[in-house]
Amino acid sequence: MRIVAVADTHLFHRELAVPYGDVFLHAGDLCRGGSLAELAEALEWIAELPHPTKIVVAGNHDMCLEDAPDRARPLVAAVATYLEDEGAVIGGVRFWGSPWQPAYNGWGFNLPRGEALVAKWARIPAALDVLVTHGPPEGIGDRSSMGAERAGCRDLRARVAMVRPLVHLFGHIHEDGGAWEEDGTTFVNCTTWESERPPTVIDVDVVTRTVRVDAPPARVTASSW
Repeated sequence: MRIVAVADTHLFHRELAVPYGDVFLHAGDLCRGGSLAELAEALEWIAELPHPTKIVVAGNHDMCLEDAPDRARPLVAAVATYLEDEGAVIGGVRFWGSPWQPAYNGWGFNLPRGEALVAKWARIPAALDVLVTHGPPEGIGDRSSMGAERAGCRDLRARVAMVRPLVHLFGHIHEDGGAWEEDGTTFVNCTTWESERPPTVIDVDVVTRTVRVDAPPARVTASSW
């Protein structure tokens, strides 16, 4: 399976050159201000893409999916599989998506570090091939120019180490896009940083348990928020 992954498009989606693949995956922040109109604009673009399957996970700028789910989720469901603490099996590949991240300002899908996030991550199943979260795990793809501290979630990293998915895809931190391998899991920050970075292409073979990633380099130069 070839997955073409993006995140953090923030309505700059029309500036992206999106290569073809089996699955187009958006790891959150389709919107800028989080309105239903912005979501509809981003989904119109996704609907036009030729990929047979499309997956969407919300990000902190996609507030309408948290604040008005009865209106927002049907918009997504019309063009893509929406994963919010739930899974889907596509072409024999087991996916799980979750939009939460450690709280920052007044954006969407914020939770305090500690018990609240632990409870969300506890729902991630062990029998999993591709995990998609909007935010990164602590220490991997989470370098931000906002400060010296890592922006990722320690409890998410602990859960990933426990369930050991073949791939963990995320975005949120614009500056630290790239790919890393640790303990059998390939971690990918697939941010496209408002079209500053191209999409990331991930080839996954669940039979041989192999992953190949074509990821643009990181750019730690500007704000991720």
